[in-house]
Amino acid sequence: MTPDCILIVDPEPKWVSLTSQILTTAGYTVVAANRGEQAIRLVEKEQPALIVLEDQLAGDMNGFEFIRSIREFSDIPVIMLTTSSKSEDILRGFDSGTDDYITKPFDSKILLARLRAVLNRYRGKMVMPAEIVCNNLVINQANRGVTLDGLDIYLTETEFNLLYELARHSDQVLLHEQLLMAVWGIDFRNELDYLRSYIHILRRKLERDPSNPKLIVSRPGIGYMLISYQS
Repeated sequence: MTPDCILIVDPEPKWVSLTSQILTTAGYTVVAANRGEQAIRLVEKEQPALIVLEDQLAGDMNGFEFIRSIREFSDIPVIMLTTSSKSEDILRGFDSGTDDYITKPFDSKILLARLRAVLNRYRGKMVMPAEIVCNNLVINQANRGVTLDGLDIYLTETEFNLLYELARHSDQVLLHEQLLMAVWGIDFRNELDYLRSYIHILRRKLERDPSNPKLIVSRPGIGYMLISYQS
């Protein structure tokens, strides 16, 4: 079993070293960054299981801004480590999207227990059904297969990823930027033409009348939504 990768984001080398030692001794793999911008790249590249984050970072982005940025494309769990015990700072962290909050200095056993608890909660929420059924459309997560009215529909990897992202949130409008970052990554967050092209392809493959879509519908200037039931 591949060990979970933990991303440490902290500007202080001594804290990075200490936290890394605790985590690696416990069997985790570790990557580290001291700046928010660098950490965002690592989230995309390494796809860590969890982030351990200091609220004060090097560079232009602080920890609270970093969380808000990654929440635009990922729900990866975050534990914030900080020297501040002020209630307003703790509330600010939770409001930004952190999952837990630990003040420095900390007990290594407490850190590991909190980390395991957050991971267990996150994995409990992310369990998806083997199949997603949207009326006559069936999306199989395990074999990445798609059927429409019982017939197999061939989709490329990117087409499947886009359809799956829409299906995971069926009957919800997903923002253009949200879809672009989830499927292509943060570097493509403004490439609306990419998204439009792939939506057009999916409609050609899945809609009875692609010029009058009933399955994948647009919200002009906002995003797209997959309709789970059609009368």
